[in-house]
Order: sequence, then C-alpha cells, then structure tokens
Amino acid sequence: MEQTAMGRGAGREVQLAPHELIVTKTDPSGHITYANRVFMRVAGYAEHQLLGKPHNLIRHPDMPRGAYRLMWQTLQAGHEFFALVKNATVDGNYYWVLANVTPDYDPQGRLQGYYSVRRPPSRGAIAAIEPIYAEMRKIEAGQGKASAPDASRDWLLALLAEKGCSYQDFILGLNADVLKAKGVAG
Repeated sequence: MEQTAMGRGAGREVQLAPHELIVTKTDPSGHITYANRVFMRVAGYAEHQLLGKPHNLIRHPDMPRGAYRLMWQTLQAGHEFFALVKNATVDGNYYWVLANVTPDYDPQGRLQGYYSVRRPPSRGAIAAIEPIYAEMRKIEAGQGKASAPDASRDWLLALLAEKGCSYQDFILGLNADVLKAKGVAG
C-alpha cells in the first residue's frame, strides 16, 4: 500500500540547504506534472509516486486548512501567493518552506496550472507563524468541516488587518533577511 504524508506523527525536521530550491508544477486542479530532484529527495518520493498525484500528498496535519483556502482564492483571482508551509515527508518527517506559487498561463491567457518555487524560510518566520497556525487549527477544530477553513482564514485576515498588512506582506516581512541574502527582495 502506498504511504501518504497525511496523518503521520511529528517526526524530525528536514532542513533544506540555504541554496536549495524546490520546484514543482501542477495542472489547474493541483495535480503534479513536474517535480525537481530536490523535492523528490527532501519529500522522499520517487518521480512515479508524484506525477499525476494531488500536490496535497505532502500536506502536514499541522497546516491549517484556512491557509490553503486563502492560497486557492488568491491563485484563482490570478495572483501569485507567498506562504510559510510545513510539509510532510513520506517517512513521517517534515520540512518548512517559504513557498511562492504562481498561476501559469499559455500565450492565449488560459490557465495551464501552477508553478511553485520553495526555499528555506527564516527560522524567526517559523517561530512567528507556528502559534498563528496553531490558533487557526484550534478555530477549525471548533467548526463544522465545511465552515472550518473560512473561519480560520477570516481570523487570520482580521489579525493581519489589525497589524495593517496583508498575508503576503506579513510572510515576506518575516523572511526579509532570507530574501535579501538571496537577492530576491530590493
């Protein structure tokens, strides 16, 4: 039976080297059409175990569903999305990434899928986002399955509105040191 990342224990953290990038492409419904070797090594999957599978194959149970609701809403509006994401490996470990997901359009403007580049995040960013994601999961646990993602997303957006920033600005701000070191941010 094929093992999946969902529902496994805490495991140990696998860290990407500072220079490593994980790259994947998906079709419009989120099924993997390309995965680079770094992704396969870190996540522990062979290429044949990934291609055609939903990208949420690596979803870690510590990730709130509301974060993914926000991601899909942003992408479906045609915008790129930045996030801190905790992913699961095939053997029960986990890894954090600073993810950038971008809609991929053909020359006629038709959505072909999504392109994602992930890099190691700032350790301070992880420390800052963990309690936020924990609160989102707590909110989701107190809701019905259908309303849970919207409830936690709404809580997150209200929290960030109090701080006067968007989710993207918050995430990029938490990772400013990493992005400047890589020459990504100005």
